[in-house]
Formats: sequence, structure tokens, C-alpha cells
Amino acid sequence: MTRHLDPDETGLKRAAEMLRRGGLVSFPTETVYGLGGDATDDAAVARIFEAKGRPSFNPLIVHLPDVEAVEAYCVMDDTARRLAATFWPGALTLVLPIRPYAGISKLVTAGLETLAVRVPDHPLAQSLLREAALPVAAPSANPSGRISPTTAQHVLAGLAGRIDAVLDGGACGVGLESTILDCTGETPVLLRAGGLPAEAIEACLGAPLALGPVAPSTAPSAPGQLVSHYAPKGTVRLEATETEPGETYLGFGPLGADMNLSRTGDLVEAAANLFDCLHRLDTMGAERIAVAPIPDHGLGRAINDRLRRAAAPRD
Repeated sequence: MTRHLDPDETGLKRAAEMLRRGGLVSFPTETVYGLGGDATDDAAVARIFEAKGRPSFNPLIVHLPDVEAVEAYCVMDDTARRLAATFWPGALTLVLPIRPYAGISKLVTAGLETLAVRVPDHPLAQSLLREAALPVAAPSANPSGRISPTTAQHVLAGLAGRIDAVLDGGACGVGLESTILDCTGETPVLLRAGGLPAEAIEACLGAPLALGPVAPSTAPSAPGQLVSHYAPKGTVRLEATETEPGETYLGFGPLGADMNLSRTGDLVEAAANLFDCLHRLDTMGAERIAVAPIPDHGLGRAINDRLRRAAAPRD
């Protein structure tokens, strides 16, 4: 049985105790709901993979309450500290060299000498991390490759009976996973577009970001790089300006559609609505989904990244 915990002191303490005992607890962040487990506990991390049906070669993001906690596990250079000072807490994940003897499970890093870390900007997530007092590995709380959850109800629809609890903090504000930067070299590399626009990062650095692999990966160095990911049950066709027979239209902007990410063409609103719309299309039983063109700048890059993975051929 998966417990539904209220966002009060009782629910928070119960969630933290479950984590300390090796349990799995889904909790809200500003991006999406995470599926949390003790990142130092091999058995707890293995349960995350089992619950999600997630390939073991796909590394996990560790969530921590502040920069000081991050530096206990990772080596940060001046660039990483500048990014952290500007964007943490927030929707930015940094891939950093892991410290020797950090105590993080090898299942979290997928055997790499790096660790993906984030400081979430959500009061309930912050309270849980401080109450639990341990590093929390937390991929999105959905079956692997399926639509990411932005409400507790989405979590329960996919993982009820597979995890111990979900801490209900309402709908997520950003609605897209974090932006991931590899900060192990001289120049930060954008590995995944996400809830923090690349333009904001480049403005902070005063230089353009290097880009990671153009094609989605079958052996990722960070979370969210698999070829097929974020997929609804129906097939997805992108850049559709009109529908074909049997298609349900997911629109953007003022044109008529069966469902719309943002009628005003607002990319922030579209990002927040993306996964909820895909969940609703699943509920409707949409077998063929046509998606309107999305501008490929700002948060549009992250939206298009998720949609391309949703449309990718599946095993």
C-alpha cells in the first residue's frame, strides 16, 4: 500500500522516517515529483530502479538542501560555485566530480566518477531534505520512459503499490525537469535542456555553453538522455499544423485544438502544462497524438526535447 501523506508536520516527519529506514517516498519539487530514496543505501537505490523499471545504466540525481551539503560529496570549481550562487535553489542540476569515499551508492552514479546534484527550490522538498538529513536520490516519480508527474495523483497513477508513500505538495510550478550541465571540464556542457533556460545560464557565465551529444543517448552520462522517454501510450507526431484522421491535436497558441499547452503562446505556461496534458491524453485513450510546432528558444528547447523523446520509436 502506498500512503498519501499530507504536507503537514506529521506527514513530513513520517516521510523522513521512511527515507531513513530505506523506504521510497515521492515528494514535490518545483520541477516535477521525485521518487526519493537514501542515496547511500544500495538496497534503497535498487528499489528505485525496481519501482520505475529503470535501466541500471541510467544515473540518478541526488537532491541536497544547500551548497554546503553538495560540497561534502562533490568537488566544485569557481564556475560551479558561480552557477550555484546564481541559480540554487532552483531548476539546475550540475554534474560534478564525486569526492573519494563520498559514500554514495555506485547504483546512483551508474559506475561513473561523477555525481549529478541539485538543490531544489520547493519549501516542502527543502523541509524533507533537512528533516531526513541524508542525500536523497530522486529521479522523476513515474515508470521509466513514461510521462513525468507534476501532481501526487500522477505519481499514484503510475507507482501506487510500488512505493511507500507520496508527500502531496500540490501541482509543481515549473513542470519540466531540471536543466543539466556537465561541470567536469573547463567549459560547462549542456546535457539536457530543462526548467532553467540556457540563455539565463549563458548570461551568468558571460559565454556560450558547449552542447552535449545532439542525438539522445543509449548509454547516458546524466539522467534524462535516453532515446525514448516521457512517452504517452499513444504515438506522437511533431510539428503538426493540421491533424490527420484519428489524431488528437495538442496545440500551442490561438489555433483550435483538442487540448492546448498555452492558448496565448506563453512558453512558461506551456512548460508547466506539458506533462499534465500528456497524462490527460493517456486518460482520454488518445492513440495518435499530433503536436503543434513549439518555438525552439528559451523553455521551448526543453519542451521540444521532451516531445522528441516522447515521439521516438519504442522497444
